[in-house]
Amino acid sequence: MTGTAISRGLRIAAALALAATALAGCSSDGKGTPAWTAGSPGGSSTADPSAGTASPGAPGASASGTASGTASAGASAGASAGATAAAWKTFTDPGKTVSFDLPQEWIAQSVAPAPGTLPAALKIEVKDAEGRYLATLQTGLPAQAAGACAAEAAKPYVVVSSVPVELPHRGGEGTIDPHVVFRVIQGYKYFGSYGITNVVGGAEGKACSLQNLVRGPDGKGDYSFGDLAELKAFAPDQKVAPAKSFDTLAQADAYVNAGSEFANVQRMLMSLKIKN
Repeated sequence: MTGTAISRGLRIAAALALAATALAGCSSDGKGTPAWTAGSPGGSSTADPSAGTASPGAPGASASGTASGTASAGASAGASAGATAAAWKTFTDPGKTVSFDLPQEWIAQSVAPAPGTLPAALKIEVKDAEGRYLATLQTGLPAQAAGACAAEAAKPYVVVSSVPVELPHRGGEGTIDPHVVFRVIQGYKYFGSYGITNVVGGAEGKACSLQNLVRGPDGKGDYSFGDLAELKAFAPDQKVAPAKSFDTLAQADAYVNAGSEFANVQRMLMSLKIKN
């Protein structure tokens, strides 16, 4: 690897960290007025206060040095920044325990919950007009302790987008207020995933996996809403989808800030309502 490539990679990582800081507010307690980082009808680019902090383990923690290798911009925007669907509809389950908005042409379908979930658990899959998978909402998930992560196995990660959202949750050690996030973890490529979470990432901007999971109120179980429940650095022989893969951090940034898919997904995730 040449010195030029390393320098270019570090500049991209620094630019992403600077952008997060510039979008952040003054507080770092994870609370704030919900705002879009993409797809806002008003074009707002205000991120959550925690998106600009680098406290160990917080979803907003930026992973320094994650841009090893060439990180030149390689993604062209498929749509203008901030473009969202013109028409939206609201999905509500028959028991009226959850609801969320989605573009008119997208499909939300209830499927059988996974074995071991709590009574009255829900599982709802969202696909686009062509039937391509986008996200799954799951409720009533049994609480599971985070797996052990050896220091040598942890991978650097970057939070490209982090926005606070008001949702019922359980606090305690290892949690913050819920956020809608898009995070990238470094493996042989940069692997990205969107979802809601109140589970902290990894110490010092490194993790073995990143959970798209909210610790639910006592007795209600945990819940998730995103493209996958857990993001990790995949091996070359593993299936990556539905996670995103990028050759550079610049491509991940472009996916979040210059295209319509994430703008629509973020608006959908932020519209989630859960009745206690």
